[in-house]
Amino acid sequence: MIAGLVDIFIFQGLGELVSRFAAHFIPGPVNGLVLLLAWLQIRGGVPPPLDLVASGPMRHLGLLFVPAAVGVILFWPQLKANPVAIAVAIVAGFYAKSVTAPVAMGVTERVHASPTLTAVFAIPTGMLGAILIPLFFR
Repeated sequence: MIAGLVDIFIFQGLGELVSRFAAHFIPGPVNGLVLLLAWLQIRGGVPPPLDLVASGPMRHLGLLFVPAAVGVILFWPQLKANPVAIAVAIVAGFYAKSVTAPVAMGVTERVHASPTLTAVFAIPTGMLGAILIPLFFR
């Protein structure tokens, strides 16, 4: 498990260096995950310690829904006042995830990785899309 954590921290550090010196508009952890993906592609698979570390957080993803539920309760009057905007945001978000999920699954198949790593790569893919969209719509 320690070896898997060390791998993740090394690639996050490398990503921060790339972000600092080359790609200022992309966050360091996103760069690190891209570098990790390249390393996994070259290696031809996921080492067991890295797979063990990646599967741990996947067991507790349900906890991420608690803050969302609190936000819905807190902002219920605003949500009730803007149903069209909310519907458009939900449809657009669903479309974006529908596009990034197959990309992540394709990457997972190519590197012969575990499905748990698919989520790890899908999140930065969505973040990268969120970062790049403002560049196209200025």
